[in-house]
Amino acid sequence: MYFGGYAENMAQILQDCCVPCKITLDELETLCRGERLYCQELSVNRANVNDYEVEFLCDYKRTREGEEFYFVKWKGFPESVNTWEPKRNLKCPKLMKLFHLDLDQILKRQKGRGLPKRLDKETVLILIQKAKLRQSLHQWEIHLNKTRNHPGRIFVINEVDLDGPPKHFTYINNYKVGPGIVINEMAVGCECTDCVNEPVNGCCPGASLHRMAYNDKGQVRIRPGQPIYECNSRCNCGPDCANRVVQKGIQFDLCIFKTENGRGWGVRTLQHIKKNTFVMEYVGEIITTDEAEKRGHFYDCQGSTYLFDLDYVEDVYTVDAAHLGNISHFVNHSCNPNLQVFNVFIDNIDERLPRIALFSTRAIRAGEELTFDYKMQIDPVDTESTKMDSSFSLAGLPTSPKKRIRVECRCGSESCRKYLF
Repeated sequence: MYFGGYAENMAQILQDCCVPCKITLDELETLCRGERLYCQELSVNRANVNDYEVEFLCDYKRTREGEEFYFVKWKGFPESVNTWEPKRNLKCPKLMKLFHLDLDQILKRQKGRGLPKRLDKETVLILIQKAKLRQSLHQWEIHLNKTRNHPGRIFVINEVDLDGPPKHFTYINNYKVGPGIVINEMAVGCECTDCVNEPVNGCCPGASLHRMAYNDKGQVRIRPGQPIYECNSRCNCGPDCANRVVQKGIQFDLCIFKTENGRGWGVRTLQHIKKNTFVMEYVGEIITTDEAEKRGHFYDCQGSTYLFDLDYVEDVYTVDAAHLGNISHFVNHSCNPNLQVFNVFIDNIDERLPRIALFSTRAIRAGEELTFDYKMQIDPVDTESTKMDSSFSLAGLPTSPKKRIRVECRCGSESCRKYLF
């Protein structure tokens, strides 16, 4: 009886078979080094299997003679092999600087009198927690930047507490459509070669009896509350068309950071943003309003929610960014915001499903936190005003994001209403 063909087929199946690993690459590297196993993908080989690289510093002491020592966690090795090393033997100035920044912060809170010769156990524990937190945030930052499809980079920092990456949150770049919801693609496109200066039949906005939303620099020029119709995949114009703004994604480097006044995570820009400039979309899972009501009652128990009504023409759908979203998930409320909401249509003709874009209401300095008002109001008389001070109500978003409980506002602006809702 011949089993050669069967054996070859099984061998091919096993070769193509792969399963997700349930431990991190760092933990896998630790196992390899501990067992002296070589792994090409982890860059562990005969030449470096015994190499020692500082992962982080755990403790500090100073002898009577003034010599300084650090307790070192070695990368790729378990904590059981941590060792005390004299400062002169360590070549990790960046890690040493971070260690002392953390230590200085701890000592200030303890109201200590300078650097002691030995650290107490509580201080050492906090130092280790901060080092591990920095690692987990760095890994999350790497993951976010591998996942994003936009030019703007994402950075993550927490200098306030020991909270790590949010649990049960997945970064997405576009809407995730829920069951029973269909997004129809645009049927036709424009025939323009220069959509801004020489639009044919009003270009894409003209087809819907609206005017061009952007100037030749890509800055929004229409009154908030009016929709934006961008050129789509069927249009004759190229990717450099000035009427393609939101679809190009986030252009600025942004930082997710932990706020100091109890507002949780926030987002700040790391680059200067000009007035009327697109910053980001509000992205999440599209669900029906009936499903939103069900989830809303559950979110109420948690104190907040990320439900955002898509009621530009009728209240049928809602965006839920609680567990699926982009960086807008972390943008905080302000009673004096620097971002404004616009409804945008690109490849979708269903006016019940606009894309939600956030544009700057003024020039925003590098390092400034990005915010939008969860419940803006507009002056209906001042329809010709160029100041972007309008509301969710005229943008088709009267109560977005939804929050059904009375929440204290901590935005700190002079015009603070004290409560979000």
